Amino acid sequence: MARQPLFFRVACIALLLAACFSGVARAEPEQEKLVWPPAPAQPRVEFVKSFSRAADLGIGKGFFERLKDLLFGEAETRIVRPMAVVTRDGVLYVADPGARGVHRFDTAGNGDYALITAGDGTPLPSPVALARGGAGEVYVADSKLAQVFVIRPGAKSALAIRLDVKLTQPTGIAFDAASGRLYVVDTAEHRIHIFERDGSLAGSIGRRGTGDGEFNYPTYLWRTTEGRLYVTDSLNFRVQAFDARGRFIGKFGRQGDGTGDAARQKGVATDRHGHVYVVDALFHAFQIFDASGRLLLPVGERGQERGEFWLPTGIFIDGDDMIYIADSYNQRIQVLRYIGGAT
Repeated sequence: MARQPLFFRVACIALLLAACFSGVARAEPEQEKLVWPPAPAQPRVEFVKSFSRAADLGIGKGFFERLKDLLFGEAETRIVRPMAVVTRDGVLYVADPGARGVHRFDTAGNGDYALITAGDGTPLPSPVALARGGAGEVYVADSKLAQVFVIRPGAKSALAIRLDVKLTQPTGIAFDAASGRLYVVDTAEHRIHIFERDGSLAGSIGRRGTGDGEFNYPTYLWRTTEGRLYVTDSLNFRVQAFDARGRFIGKFGRQGDGTGDAARQKGVATDRHGHVYVVDALFHAFQIFDASGRLLLPVGERGQERGEFWLPTGIFIDGDDMIYIADSYNQRIQVLRYIGGAT
């Protein structure tokens, strides 16, 4: 039998693909609502969803991507070891050292997915923190490259930023929209550097120690819209707070293995009511405190089910009190919502 021309075979595959993807997706069975604390107490946090790949967010592949999968085998990039997450206007960014880049999931706009790497085409070996900028950009701290990068809206790569200070181990990062300044934790140097828009050094906070305003391997940080800065001072087992001028204003936390204690603090964030959320990797949970450091609610335990965590790291809370947790060893982002109101 004569061999069919290539275009005929491709046309047949295209028809097959159209048939495969024309069906209506089956609805998932509705699961029981998961809240914290459990009934009969008044719920304050509810589970929303989790995702590990673009398809989990309803982001499909284009025709030519599906054709390529059929011809050469299906290839889909998924979250491997997430360390941080931010979201803006329906676009989610996930820093993932396991995938050696930053995942960008566009659930609005074009509805597409991309794995962002460095501008020269090289991977980002250790992207550990993210921060939203003032004009849609996202900043990335890579601890192994000892550099800070920026991802512009719609860009396919991250560009290195030239800073006046040579960083040793950048981790936590935050952006102040009012001043345009960038705050970068240098964990190995036990301090926070503050940079102007042009990369020049505006000042630094801290040194190694146990006193107020001193650090012992700080990691993540969060800047509120009012200008308050929260820092997880990890090996001092506490969270420190600074005002808009970088002056120490308070602290809370102690080492221990009980509720409200600290074992290995990671991400920190606040919601609209001023509650402070602190992720603890060794507790496999996050804890919610009021601004004075009084424990309000612990959420999570070790496991792989909804609302369970395995070495979680980063946290991000948007303006609607949606809580995004980088559930690192479960290879996913879990999304929850604070529904408790002010306390």
